[in-house]
Amino acid sequence: MPARVVCTSFENSGHILMSTRFNLSSISTLAAEFARQGFVVLRELCPPDTIEAMRSQALADLADGVGPVEYEAEVGYEGAPASLDEPGGRTVRRLLDALGRHEMYQQWALSGELTQVVRALLGAVQTHQNDAPGQAASRLLVVRAHHNCIMTKQPDFSSSTGWHQDIRYWSYARPELVNAWTALGEESSNNGGMRLIPGSHRHEFADDCFDAQRFFRTDHAPNQAWLDRAVQMDMRPGDVLFFHARLLHSAGRNLSDERKLSLVLSYRDSSNTPVPGSRSAAQSDLDSGPATRSSSAEYRNQP
Repeated sequence: MPARVVCTSFENSGHILMSTRFNLSSISTLAAEFARQGFVVLRELCPPDTIEAMRSQALADLADGVGPVEYEAEVGYEGAPASLDEPGGRTVRRLLDALGRHEMYQQWALSGELTQVVRALLGAVQTHQNDAPGQAASRLLVVRAHHNCIMTKQPDFSSSTGWHQDIRYWSYARPELVNAWTALGEESSNNGGMRLIPGSHRHEFADDCFDAQRFFRTDHAPNQAWLDRAVQMDMRPGDVLFFHARLLHSAGRNLSDERKLSLVLSYRDSSNTPVPGSRSAAQSDLDSGPATRSSSAEYRNQP
């Protein structure tokens, strides 16, 4: 029997527009919502035993100091320690290379629960026609060079992340990538849960809307109308947030007493190639099988 999940979407005002049971065997409505808003949430998509196993492994890796890791001090966002030698300087921000850490992370990345949804969502926003005559069939790839991590926002010395688009430092032929954020615990404004700006993935912003680090400026008057549309994304263990790589999003500090853990993966169509010599091309991505063929036009034509 196909999995049944809860799909939640938001209007620009931030109020819940729809919360309904959704069958994964028919996801055209889901894909159309993604094309419009730039994100969708599937509640309880990841099974509890998988969540518990991935969370336990992440906590064990943190306790044992298993690398590679990224420290808050290395990123230097607001609230982070000034250096690795400062108090809290060794606070881990991310456990890197999730796909290479343990087989369970790779199994979840390649699972039908995730890949079936991602195929449909990519089909809804893709501008490139796949599988043209004489071309090899497209494949759905899990990106290794970006995300591919467990976010480990700590209760002490955590930082806040300003408004940004993930594609800002990525280098691909097209900005059409889908991120899958699996909550391994509770997520809310209190522990640094994500905030999103619906529809921002479809807008072409002027260069002066961003600062030198490509953060979306909060002191720039033309940006205010977009910032006013922001919604808080509260999540429970097993919920999965899918969002476009061009969607504006941010997150605050963890003000709770517990770590916030999230597995973050990114997907692309094999026809959306990384720019040679860039960081995006530095590693071979994980092949999850054929990409969607006919869904692109079908989903884009949804009202």
